[in-house]
Amino acid sequence: MTTPQSTQSGTSGHRELLALAAPIAATQLAQVALTTTDTVMLGLLGAEALAAGGLAIVLFNQIRTMGVGMVTAVGNQVAAATARGERAAAARGARPDGTDGEVRDLLHAAFLLATLAGLAGAALLVGAGYVLPWLGQDPTVSSAARAMLIALAPGLLPCLWFQVVRQYTVGMRRPKALVLITGSSVAVNVGLNWALVHGVAGLPRLGIAGIGAATSAVYLLTFLTLYAMTRRDPLLAGGLSVRAWRAQPATVRRLAGLGTPIAATYGSEAGFFSVVALIMGSLGSAALAAHTAVNQLVYIVFQVTVGLSHAASILVSREVAGHRPAAAVGIARTALIQGALTMTVVGAVYLVVPSLVLAPFFDPATPTSENGLAIAGTLLLIAAGLQFADTAQNIGVGLLRGLDDTRSGFRLTVIGYWAVGLPLVWVLARPLGLGAAGAWLGLACGLAVTAGLLLRRFHRVLATLHPTA
Repeated sequence: MTTPQSTQSGTSGHRELLALAAPIAATQLAQVALTTTDTVMLGLLGAEALAAGGLAIVLFNQIRTMGVGMVTAVGNQVAAATARGERAAAARGARPDGTDGEVRDLLHAAFLLATLAGLAGAALLVGAGYVLPWLGQDPTVSSAARAMLIALAPGLLPCLWFQVVRQYTVGMRRPKALVLITGSSVAVNVGLNWALVHGVAGLPRLGIAGIGAATSAVYLLTFLTLYAMTRRDPLLAGGLSVRAWRAQPATVRRLAGLGTPIAATYGSEAGFFSVVALIMGSLGSAALAAHTAVNQLVYIVFQVTVGLSHAASILVSREVAGHRPAAAVGIARTALIQGALTMTVVGAVYLVVPSLVLAPFFDPATPTSENGLAIAGTLLLIAAGLQFADTAQNIGVGLLRGLDDTRSGFRLTVIGYWAVGLPLVWVLARPLGLGAAGAWLGLACGLAVTAGLLLRRFHRVLATLHPTA
């Protein structure tokens, strides 16, 4: 199997990082669009459907995100395997051809982990639907949410299988097909949503459950499409194998050991922001509305950072496996520079045209919206600075993953989010009386501390692995 060449420094290094990060970020943005279309369709069905469907989507996204974390390290392992193959081949004076077996072993283990995580997650989703009434939720809303959760649950399996193949293509630095596939899935999702909700073209009329069924069907179609395209790629076909039953126990344990802290990190971060939302809700409906709007803007921009984080992580894995620590440091620097430049442009937009940015979220004709818009304007100013810290901490997690140090990433994010960020959010918002602005200042401080801890840890671990770095 032929493999890409090693990462270059300087201008070519910037280009290579962007070439890998851009399609990953575009795929992330398309996935955000997928859930957005579901939310819009729920809104068309009425407030009760929106409440029930929104609750189901939150639970599904929590489980899905943690499942994705279990297989995220596959891309790094594939990148490292191909780099080792290149290095061994160079030492023999031959073309690299010895990594297919190692890569197939990784994919066997990854598909087994994805299947187990998907089955466990599906069971949790179905069970959650029956527990909702015991958690104080309205019985009608709980019943509708349960129907949607049952329809969403089967989609976890192909969703996680898709992520395994995605990580493989990213690890091999050939992710371009992802943009086309994920973008097309948005259009398919819209059509299936409408058809299954209303029973069009002979399909059953499922109501809110139809949105869940459509999403599950789209996940299956996207997995099958990506798998078929990957099988036709001459570079990727040799290492691709879905035979989970052939997984080696040692490889499964290694991937699980790397993936579990990543899943915990993703879950911890989602939980942290959920608690912040509860604190904002305690400040009133206007504060919560402002938080929801600005947080959604930050979340959309965050997908660009995800692309940089994954790309930097993959490239660091390759350089470390190839014994090029200086190049790994260069990748980290390049990713942070590109992230800072992106956030500078976004922040400038926030500062120059805040009313335009916030207009889609508020109707100034209502008093609550008017108050929420005023608060959101302040939060948007804070967000312009907060996003630099958010970008740096996300890239830091990816850099540590590139060193196979996922446990430190989890530990340090817990310190930054929960030990520093959350207390500051509460103290600044409530006892010190700064309200919503204080909560977001505390959020920014927590992210900044997390970023500092992660980047310091990256340089220390790299120096330990390669004292000359």
